[in-house]
Amino acid sequence: MATIVTMPRLSDTMTEGTVAAWLKKVGDKISEGDILAEIETDKATMEFESFNEGTLLYIGIPEGETAPVDSLLAIIGNEGEDVSALIAGGSAAPVAAESAPAEAKTEEAPKTAPAAALPKGVIVVTMPRLSDTMTEGTVATWLKKVGDNVVEGDILAEIETDKATMEFESFNEGTLLYIGIQEGNTAPVDSLLAIIGPAGTDISGIAENYKTGGVAQAATVAKEETKAPATESNEVIETVSDGKRILASPLAKKIASDKGIQLAQVKGSGENGRIVKSDIENFTPSTTAAPSTTTSKAPETAKTEAPKVFVPAGEIFTEEIKNSQMRKIIAKRLAESLFTAPHYNLVIEVTMDEAMQSRAIINSVPDTKVSFNDMVIKACALTLKKHPKINSQWKEDAIIINHHVNVGVAVAVEDGLVVPVLRFTDAMSLSQIGASVRDLAGRAKNKKLLPTEMEGSTFTVSNLGMFGITEFNSIINQPNSAILSVGAIVEKPVVKNGQIVVGNIMMLSLACDHRTIDGATGAQFLQTLKQYIENPVTMLA
Repeated sequence: MATIVTMPRLSDTMTEGTVAAWLKKVGDKISEGDILAEIETDKATMEFESFNEGTLLYIGIPEGETAPVDSLLAIIGNEGEDVSALIAGGSAAPVAAESAPAEAKTEEAPKTAPAAALPKGVIVVTMPRLSDTMTEGTVATWLKKVGDNVVEGDILAEIETDKATMEFESFNEGTLLYIGIQEGNTAPVDSLLAIIGPAGTDISGIAENYKTGGVAQAATVAKEETKAPATESNEVIETVSDGKRILASPLAKKIASDKGIQLAQVKGSGENGRIVKSDIENFTPSTTAAPSTTTSKAPETAKTEAPKVFVPAGEIFTEEIKNSQMRKIIAKRLAESLFTAPHYNLVIEVTMDEAMQSRAIINSVPDTKVSFNDMVIKACALTLKKHPKINSQWKEDAIIINHHVNVGVAVAVEDGLVVPVLRFTDAMSLSQIGASVRDLAGRAKNKKLLPTEMEGSTFTVSNLGMFGITEFNSIINQPNSAILSVGAIVEKPVVKNGQIVVGNIMMLSLACDHRTIDGATGAQFLQTLKQYIENPVTMLA
């Protein structure tokens, strides 16, 4: 009996989803656990697995199209089964019935956009939304120029978002016919970024038509028309192993997982060492990934520092540096935070003698490295479980109390500041926190963090102790209600058992949003935090 598969709700705020890629086509056999499609939600692009077995009889939402949650996504049943009644019953989906393979979609172009049909094989590429908060993007670098041949998976450009600079890859093949946003320029999401198509195609007027909105629907259809209905999507995803980036197609990743193959051991034959299906199928244990690693890192090592500007003696000399997209967003959000949330700061001294001894013992264990910052993060996570009002956020009609703990760790990068997030920090060990922070911080400085790794924090820790700063106050990272500022450990005279002795002291400053956190609540949080840090063994209780 045929089963209707609907658009899933993949996040708590998701109201509609976009089919980024179908990994199965009509007529394919489906087993339980197979990846049917990649669904783009309001937060991330996620793989959607089948919970049914049978044959894929119908696709209700083509690639690139958006539909509300619970819309008809697909029908799975017995081969040859008549599903016309189910399709009619599921007509709420905003897509015409489709019982033929994807090639038939080319006939739909005149219906969806009769006044704006694109030349055959031409694809309009728009500014992508690379993070949930991104409204515009800046083209940092074009890696292709007009006239270059483009293959699926090629990196077209580096796009600077509000959080990081990310590589933008092509999902189409052809020749780069037009560039709509020049290097260094900024444009809103969905603006015309480029046009790809057969060499020599006349694209005069397409850019102007797109700016008026006349070609948007046709672009979607044209994109679908050029995609072959193969089982392997060439969309590339990134995984990380031992701090090294590994590029692999979703199908290659799935096959490797099924066969128990470590992607780090596979040599990729795609561009920049990308791993594709054939690499996994032809893999033998003697194959190594060293050449691909060298290839992918070559562009980074080739970068050289810009020469220093010569300043004539005795002359007034100024330099204007264009604000990056990250710097603009930092300025906007911190200003909003400071002027909308009534800040106040609480400061406490923490004696670090026991913590220093405990850290030395922990780090004596082979392959273990824990920093004082890791100990502070762990202590914060445990303290937030005891004082959940600190782990909150303000809304006009309610205060949201988060009973899960996701600690954001402020990391300084060349263009500003990013806050990667340690999810469920209270459940992590000190060594796990240390390894995760090193990995996230390293990729943050190389601009390789994923947007999803910088979302969902409930509390933030900012540490400037390594720069010798003994005490400072931070601006709250909205929508959090508090941020902890951690200073350097310094030797100071302290009174201990009636005697003045040398002690190791660290200053902690807690910035609170007075709308959600009262002074006494913040003070109690700091008292518990002080107990954990001064007596690290209590974190094991």
